[in-house]
Amino acid sequence: MNYKKIQILAWSVSIISIVLAITAWGQSVSWELGSISSYQLFPLFGLLAFSLMWGHYLMHSLRVYFKIEKNALKQYFEITSLAVLGAILLHPGLLAWQLWRDGLGLPPSSELNYVSSGMKIAVILGMISVMVFLAYELRRNFGNKKWWKYVQIASDAAILLIVVHSLKLGTNLQTGWFRLVWLFYVFTLLISLVYIYVDKFNAPRKVK
Repeated sequence: MNYKKIQILAWSVSIISIVLAITAWGQSVSWELGSISSYQLFPLFGLLAFSLMWGHYLMHSLRVYFKIEKNALKQYFEITSLAVLGAILLHPGLLAWQLWRDGLGLPPSSELNYVSSGMKIAVILGMISVMVFLAYELRRNFGNKKWWKYVQIASDAAILLIVVHSLKLGTNLQTGWFRLVWLFYVFTLLISLVYIYVDKFNAPRKVK
């Protein structure tokens, strides 16, 4: 695989995952877009954020496997990372804003009280993950520091916490065709993570 092909594949993967997420969400609200509330809208951004991050891990592992330099996907990662950041902020942000408007207070208590007691741990996992992902955005300033690898590890752990969070709380993921798509994402994410870390322990093979 060459530069051009992996770029086409990367954008295709992300576009398809976005279309699938929007389709699943749209079906869940019967495509009645004119009357949706923030409670109905905020799950969409969670689906989009995870779908794009899944694409990042998949393309990272494929880039390394095919020994293609980082610059081949630099623009792709920069653009889609901005989209991920926006989705990460909007997903809990819209919920928190609507809960506050409804007189239910501010997070974290408002969001914890939004779910049943058995689901609170999934909310907490989501909150932890958001904080880690936001910390990861500082990579432009601290990415070259020796200790940054621990932030990267925390970010990789956070995506796994999001898997639990999504499968526990995702209204679009409990049944239906999109649950199967999501499980495929999870399966290939795990494979990608394993491959990425195996490659890190095999430094001589690593593509610079």
